[in-house]
Amino acid sequence: MLEAVAGAIPQQRTAKLAALSDPATGEAIDKGLLLFFPAPRSFTGEDYAEFHVHGGRAVLNALFEALGSFADARPAEPGEFTRRALLNGKMDLGQAEGIADIIDAETEWQRRQAFRQTQGVLGERTAIWRATLLEAAALMEAEIDFSDEGDVTDSAGADIAELVRPVLVDLRNELRFSRAGEMIREGLTIVIAGPPNAGKSTLLNALARRDVAIVSAHAGTTRDALEVHLDLDGCAVTLIDTAGLRESGDEIERIGMARAREKARSADLVLWLTEAGEAEPFPDLGEGPVWSLLTKRDHALATTGEETFNAAPMEISARSGRNLDSLIKRIGRFAVDKTGDGRAGIITKARHRKAFEDAAQALERIVRNSAAPVELRAEDLRSALFCLQRLTGAVDVEDILGEIFSRFCIGK
Repeated sequence: MLEAVAGAIPQQRTAKLAALSDPATGEAIDKGLLLFFPAPRSFTGEDYAEFHVHGGRAVLNALFEALGSFADARPAEPGEFTRRALLNGKMDLGQAEGIADIIDAETEWQRRQAFRQTQGVLGERTAIWRATLLEAAALMEAEIDFSDEGDVTDSAGADIAELVRPVLVDLRNELRFSRAGEMIREGLTIVIAGPPNAGKSTLLNALARRDVAIVSAHAGTTRDALEVHLDLDGCAVTLIDTAGLRESGDEIERIGMARAREKARSADLVLWLTEAGEAEPFPDLGEGPVWSLLTKRDHALATTGEETFNAAPMEISARSGRNLDSLIKRIGRFAVDKTGDGRAGIITKARHRKAFEDAAQALERIVRNSAAPVELRAEDLRSALFCLQRLTGAVDVEDILGEIFSRFCIGK
């Protein structure tokens, strides 16, 4: 294909400027760069070529038509190059997921987290744990097959429990950060709640730096939740403006308030806004943190030191901008405390968390019941190994490959 379209195969791993033409008609298509990577030292592990051409649609259509005219040539499916790299052993499943995440990354923290995944951090940690569990499996096999031999001691069960205990500790530690990793990828959810006409929509517009919500002096303007996606200092944040909470006979307004309470209970952080001179007690909004803010403090004297949310409500003004920068900084610090800004933890998806949880439960049974029949402990160990291997695609994972690679762009 390279010879027919470009006239010659370029030197390995060296860019070559070449005129590209349609082999069927000889008509020139474009002038661009060619790269050739022979197997197995390529992204996919196969012979691999790249055409770097101008991005106009007509150029791309002509080149695709020329390449598609060859026998057995077809356009790549979504994610097919990365899938081929996985199947040919050039990367593990965690790295493949990292590539998908780095394509989708919209914030600095998401990029940082995804890049760590592409470097194989999940596979490296899993390989260490797997080696330890395989050592434990060898002891179990000896206990099962050679129980009458003098080399197999009566303390084999306890020895195996002590061998897998450090792996269990590591899995538990990673699970402590699991929500943080998923939060970076999915974004932090912050709900703005409070009574009607407390300035919730005005604050949303101020933080978004554009008019997103309708602002009116008439109480109850917002009837449903309104979401805005922001990048706050590298952290993906979803701000949700909700209906004002009050007693109301309006059926539509009551539905909006019910949705507001539901959003607040599932949020990572709730900003409770009140206009009164003193903060009004907020209703039951779940177990998450709630910060109390006094709004519309346009003419109040500016504070000299940093206010704290624990000691007193923070006074803000969306109109004048008073303390908005301080509020954003505090949200940023809250996000770092919650997520670690993408530098820690290797669990980034619900799939990872489920595998870690299942493996940890199996190892807990081995540690807790070291005197249990060896056949049962061997089954738990096999289950833990299987869970860890599924993380990197070391076992048959056809059931999850389709879901993962369907999110890729065409070709990549």
